[in-house]
Amino acid sequence: MAHHPNDIIDYAHLPAYDRSDPIENAVITRLAGNWARRASVKRGEPDLDDLFELDRPDYPEHLLPFRDHPAYQALDDEKRRKLLSWAWVAFNKNVMDNEQRVVNPGFELIFRNTFDTGMGESSITAAAQAMVDEQYHTLMHLNASSVTRRRRGWQMHENDLPVAKKARRHEARRAAAEHLWQRELTTLAFTTVSEMSINAYLNLIADDPDVQPVNRVTAELHNRDEYCHSSISKEVAKAVYVRLDAPRKEYFLDAMSDGLRAFGANDFTTWRRVIELVGVEGGEQMMLDVEHDAERSMLVQDYSGLYSLCAEMEAIDDIRFDWSSVTVR
Repeated sequence: MAHHPNDIIDYAHLPAYDRSDPIENAVITRLAGNWARRASVKRGEPDLDDLFELDRPDYPEHLLPFRDHPAYQALDDEKRRKLLSWAWVAFNKNVMDNEQRVVNPGFELIFRNTFDTGMGESSITAAAQAMVDEQYHTLMHLNASSVTRRRRGWQMHENDLPVAKKARRHEARRAAAEHLWQRELTTLAFTTVSEMSINAYLNLIADDPDVQPVNRVTAELHNRDEYCHSSISKEVAKAVYVRLDAPRKEYFLDAMSDGLRAFGANDFTTWRRVIELVGVEGGEQMMLDVEHDAERSMLVQDYSGLYSLCAEMEAIDDIRFDWSSVTVR
C-alpha cells in the first residue's frame, strides 16, 4: 500500500507551522515532499504554484535603494515587475549563500568543539540540530525562487548573480588571515552576527502584508527557527569570548565589527547586476547616484540583539561600529 508523504515524514524536525494555513501547509508539504518522493508514491498535495498570486509584487518596492530615482521611476510596469522578481531571487540567494558559506561552517566548528566552550554536550547537540535546520532553510528559499520562475515565466537563475556580500566579506577576511585560529574566530564572529541579525532581515518580507503570500510565509517559517538559533549563537559567543586571551578577544571583536557592517548593508554589487539583467536605461548612473548615499547604505536596521550581546560581553566601546546608524532597543 502506498503511503502519503505526511505518513512517513517526521514533522518534528521541520519548521513549526500552522497546518490550518493553506500557504504555510503548502510550503512545508513541498519541503517534505522533495524528500519523500524518492521513497514513496505521492498523492495530491497543496501546490505552491496554485497559491501564487500573479498580481502581487515579489519583493517590497519600498526596500529598493533606488525606489525614488528617476531611472527607476521611468520603468514600465513589466520591467518593474521583473526587477522586483529578481530582487526576490537575490534575497533568497543572499539567505542561501549565508547559510551554506557562513552559518553552517560556523555551527560545524561548534559541533567539533573547536572553541572548547565549556558548555558540554548541549552546545554540540544544538549545533547539530541547527545545521539540519539550515539545510531545510536553504531548500525552502530554493523552492521559493523556483516557483517564482515558473509562475512568472522568466529565467532568473541564482548563478547569474554574484556571491552575496556577507559571504564575500567572510571569505575575503578568512583568505587574509595568517593563522588558523584567526580563520576560525572570523567564522564564529560572522556566524554570530548572522544568526542574531537574520530575524530582522527576514522580517523585511515576513512583516509585509502586500508582498507575494508564498514569499512572506517562506520568510516567516524560516524566522521561527532563527529565534532559537539566535539564543544558541549568543550563548556560545559569550562562552567563547570569556575564555579568549587578550589578542584573540581583540581579533574576535574586530571580526564582529566587520560582520556588523557587512550584514546590515545593501549589497550594491548584487543590485548592479540585477539592474544589468533587467536592462534599466541609465542604470549605471542610477547606481552611482545611490550607492554612496549614507542614508541608503543600510538595509537591516534593527540590531537590538547584537547590541545586547556586545553589552553583555562589556565590549560596546571596543566594537568599531556606528550604533547610531541602526536601531537598538
